[in-house]
Amino acid sequence: MSNTDKLTEALITFRNERDWEQFHNPKDLAIALSLEASELLENFLWKQPHEADIEKIKEELADVFAYALLIAKHYELNVDDIVMKKIAQNALKYPADKAKGSAKKYTEL
Repeated sequence: MSNTDKLTEALITFRNERDWEQFHNPKDLAIALSLEASELLENFLWKQPHEADIEKIKEELADVFAYALLIAKHYELNVDDIVMKKIAQNALKYPADKAKGSAKKYTEL
């Protein structure tokens, strides 16, 4: 069992002990993920990146990961596989020899 699977199972156990599955449909999980991502962003508002509170960043990032894992579980997606596939897709769109050191979109390389 991967670490991702262990985290997901811990989240499912926590959720089920509280009878929260009824609230965890994909739409609401996606909304929650977006809201938590916004809370993560709030830690950087009007600050230089090094001024952000790392403890608050950890807390919000954990929430983002949690909701993403619950969405993946709902659709029976293998997180490791989908992330590795995305990296492979991005490697084609952003070849290192063209993209290295550049923040340009792949259509501009």
